[in-house]
Parts: sequence; C-alpha cells; structure tokens
Amino acid sequence: MPNPSHLNLPAVDNCLSDKVVAVTGAGDGIGKVAAKTFAAYGATVILMGRTTAKLEMVYDEIEQAGHPQAAIFPINFEGAVEKDYNDMADTIDQEFGRLDGILHNAALLGPQSPLSNYAIDTWMSLMQVNVNAAFMMTKALMPLLENAPSASVVFTGSSVGLKGRAYWGAYAVSKAAVENMMQIFADECEGINQVRFNSLNPGATRTNMRAAAYPAENPGGLKTPADIMAPYLYLMGDDSQGISGRQFDAQPK
Repeated sequence: MPNPSHLNLPAVDNCLSDKVVAVTGAGDGIGKVAAKTFAAYGATVILMGRTTAKLEMVYDEIEQAGHPQAAIFPINFEGAVEKDYNDMADTIDQEFGRLDGILHNAALLGPQSPLSNYAIDTWMSLMQVNVNAAFMMTKALMPLLENAPSASVVFTGSSVGLKGRAYWGAYAVSKAAVENMMQIFADECEGINQVRFNSLNPGATRTNMRAAAYPAENPGGLKTPADIMAPYLYLMGDDSQGISGRQFDAQPK
C-alpha cells in the first residue's frame, strides 16, 4: 500500500466509476479542474460554489465531454448556516442515497497583513468559509458518507498551515485548524466506519489565488492544476483505502 507524503501515482481509467463526489469551489481554479478530472474518471460530481454561472460552465464542459452527468448545488459558504447544510444532506440523500467523497477546496485568501492590524470582520469571514463551513458540511453529510462502502474526505491544506509565516494572517490560522480538524475526524472514525480523512497541500500552482498572494511571481514556472491531479485521484479512489489522518503534498518539496 503506497504511503509516501508526496504522491505521483498513475490513475487507473474509471477509478471513480459509480462514485458520487462533492467538490466545493468547483467553479474555478483547482476545484474546477478536480471536478472535471473526477468526472473524466467516472464520478458523478456535485458542483458546489457561490457563483451559479461558473458552476453551469463546468457542468456544460463535463456534459460535452461525455462524462457522467454532474449536479449543481449553489451555496454561499460565507453565509450558510446549519440548516443549509442539513438541506444539502437531504437533497443528496434523495438524489443519490449516499456520498462517496468530498473535496473541501473552497477558501478565501484574505489580505497579507500583520495580525495586529488584521480586520476582525475579515478574520471572521475567512474562518467561516475556510473552517466553519467545512466542519458544518462534513458533520451534516457524515451519515451519507457512512452509507458509502468506502468514502473519502479530502481537505485542502497549505504549507502555511503546517508552519505559520508572517503576514499570512487568518488564512494560515484557518489552514492549521483544517489540518487539526482532519486529524480529529480521522481519529474518531478509525475502527468505527469506513470513512477516511486526509489533507492535500497543492503547493505552488497556477491559480488566481496564487497570483493574488504572489503578484510579482512569474506564473509560467508553476504547475497548472491539471498537472497535480494524480494525488487527488489517488486519495478520492479506492486505492487509498485504509489511509486516513495523513497530510500529503501534491508536489515534492
């Protein structure tokens, strides 16, 4: 069983066949590419995000490629409350009866600022989207994950969540919280059910968020989201059964 911290494993065709996978932040960047990749390998993908028009574009691309028909679930993670996630669970239960995987990809970056100058309302917004939403969604969907024969929940990590760095503010703190939350979910589910929890740090990738964080950086030297999909497929597919509570890097350090 592969067990490295960095994964670059070839994916088997249809390795996600018949799986139902939810992807947050599916309208852009890594979430969009992950959703399309999961669909290409056989998954029915539930596209989640704030902007319906973007989700519809991803839906159309999946359909035009001849992959399993996706589903759209618009949601604003900044304003969503417990009832919204319970309604989400009810909708997925009615449509599919189970959930085989979640990729928690949606996140806000926020300003790069000293903590002593950090605006409280901005702090609260980032914590709501990056931490609270992932918690409430996972909690509400746990019964559906338990209904699947082998479910996988993948949280998106970051190097600044493993070691804090100056001026990364609420984003770094939120990513540290996500790592801890993943570990707790994994520990609590070990030996109880078949749901596994891991985190995946995409590393330096050519996205709009990366450009906002590093405006002077030449994006031409960065890997694209499509270049790093192997570990996403591995963690979402059955080849990673039995691996839980681990932190992975999509790119070697």
